[in-house]
Amino acid sequence: MDFLAELDAYTPPAGDGLAAAGEAADVALVRALVVGGDPWSRSAPVHVTGSAVVLHSPSRRVLLRWHERMGSWLHVGGHVDPGETSPRDAARREAREETGLTDLVPWPDPTRPTIVHVAVVPVPAANGEPAHHHADVRYLLATARPDAAVPERPSAPLRWVDLAEAGALVGPDNLRITLARVEALLDEHGPA
Repeated sequence: MDFLAELDAYTPPAGDGLAAAGEAADVALVRALVVGGDPWSRSAPVHVTGSAVVLHSPSRRVLLRWHERMGSWLHVGGHVDPGETSPRDAARREAREETGLTDLVPWPDPTRPTIVHVAVVPVPAANGEPAHHHADVRYLLATARPDAAVPERPSAPLRWVDLAEAGALVGPDNLRITLARVEALLDEHGPA
């Protein structure tokens, strides 16, 4: 499925109330970026990124990564690289790179990556790069081997936490929405 079709098939969960209403605007912005040209360009003030919440469903834990630039615990993810055609590709690659986990599969359906959340988030200026926004498309990936997680560098430690603790640790409110959706999916589908 190409990314535009994937985006068209996505509907923010109605149970989120105001979060879903705001997310509809974010989805519309991502769609406009995709239709309008190069949505991945890092030089644009708003560009599309791909990220993932990494889950170990039997223990109901998620893997968080310390993000120096943002000064908080976050999920994994990043920019769409040349040759990649969607934020889904970027999310999977970044998740492998940032965690060392090689068995990551989409969850709850391993045959079909599914968008969990779309959020436009501010990114502060750093390293000669101006402040900008990421139109972040978030997926849920699962591992069967949580103990195999290894940080990509010492300044980016990883931490497995249950969902309640994750909600208390993460910085941005929009990530709490993502985590609430992960919890709802776990409640609906049970551990893998």
